[in-house]
Amino acid sequence: MELVFDRVNVKRGEVSIRASGTFSPGVHLVTGRVGAGKSTLALLAAGLLSPDEGSIERRGISRSMLLFQFPEWHLTGKTVDEETASFGVPAEEVLARAGLSGRGRDDPFSLSRGEMKKLLLSCLLSRDDDLLVLDEPFGALDCTGRQWICREIGERRREGIVVLCTHERHFLPHVDMIWEFDGHTLSCRGRVPAAIASWQGAPPAIKALIAAGRLPRNVARDDIREAACRTRD
Repeated sequence: MELVFDRVNVKRGEVSIRASGTFSPGVHLVTGRVGAGKSTLALLAAGLLSPDEGSIERRGISRSMLLFQFPEWHLTGKTVDEETASFGVPAEEVLARAGLSGRGRDDPFSLSRGEMKKLLLSCLLSRDDDLLVLDEPFGALDCTGRQWICREIGERRREGIVVLCTHERHFLPHVDMIWEFDGHTLSCRGRVPAAIASWQGAPPAIKALIAAGRLPRNVARDDIREAACRTRD
């Protein structure tokens, strides 16, 4: 199972967003500054946008889903139960997972944006899609919600391909590969943990650890804490 970008180029006004590389099963962290091209990459990966140049090949991928940055873009049901049913997942289990038990008859637009995001993430993470693309999934979530999604993504880590596009720097799940935008060009830093050392946009805590000679095993908060406590050889 692979998602292959072959010399892809998309023009956004005067900006050209370029990407080449292969996404295989695992969690792929895609980082970069605001406006670098992360949301465009998410649309390309999900098949909702075609490149102006190059090609995208989906090998062995039969089912894919995209979480938009803004949760209200997803909502189609009149009730939370209807919204859950549209994803083909068990409502009771999903609502419990999202902390929304007993809210099935509510209008989904009565939920806060954070509750909307948790509902949609619970629906998506309950499916068995080959490719799951998450565009800024941490938006509208508080610290507890961000920790929750990191755990949820971690549980799915070996199931299919997860492309996580975010500028979040403090709450991250365990990942397998790191990618980042140099300007508007996507670059693959490689597999974790070796990739962390060449991650130019690494969070300050990780940069401080690297400068002290301690390379975290991964990018989640637990990994950063462990590296901070490790005695340098």
